[in-house]
Amino acid sequence: MSDALRALLAAPGRWFSRLSSATQDRLVGLSLFLPSGTVLGIAMSLTPDPAGMGTHRQLGLGGCAILTATGLPCPMCGMTTTFTHLAHFHLIDGTLNQPFGLFLFLGTVLAAGVGLLDVLMPAARWRTVLGWIERRETAVAVFLLVGMGLGWLYKVVMVKGFPFW
Repeated sequence: MSDALRALLAAPGRWFSRLSSATQDRLVGLSLFLPSGTVLGIAMSLTPDPAGMGTHRQLGLGGCAILTATGLPCPMCGMTTTFTHLAHFHLIDGTLNQPFGLFLFLGTVLAAGVGLLDVLMPAARWRTVLGWIERRETAVAVFLLVGMGLGWLYKVVMVKGFPFW
């Protein structure tokens, strides 16, 4: 890597470190709140599809290519429906639709809450959460991968029955 490219890549970090901690907290809070808050807002505006999948079509998106090609749902099939159920406080329906979606939803709510709080009242909450995750990095990664796999297997069984082959 050239020195010029290295300097270019390091520039945002230098710029960020020169900001006051309150400004840093507000910027990171905004970068957490905007996408997660948008996801939650969209989920609240949708109606859960009774089939347990397909809610995303209300956004003008097409069907799942993996489901169409193989007849098996992809690992994310049903997540929009689950988020929509959970955003409407249908906790049982959302959890039964895609159990791993509950954990992703709670993570999205946490990101939105921490982000909004740090935008309104900067206190480096995001640094606390990031530190907690960093100290448990391997466990968090394993939880996410295993949870996604088990959630996918659950959805496959719910769609195709067992045995599904």
